Amino acid sequence: FTTFFSQLPDPAIEDQGKDYIRPILNKYAALCVRCPDYGTRTNTVVLIDSQGHVTFTERNMINADVNQWKTSTYEFKLHS
Repeated sequence: FTTFFSQLPDPAIEDQGKDYIRPILNKYAALCVRCPDYGTRTNTVVLIDSQGHVTFTERNMINADVNQWKTSTYEFKLHS
């Protein structure tokens, strides 16, 4: 294995299958994935300012319906 790994990165290997695999990776790495039997059901954002104030916002899909979402936001301060 040492000999194999010492050859990387090898552009010839990296480019193999790029036209096939990159669209798949882009689809599953999207912010909101929509595929049969697989997809995004929750989005979470955590914001922390310089004074330690935290805003935690989460959006959850309701009953596996892509048109129904519930958003919850919580705010608190970090202890120092």
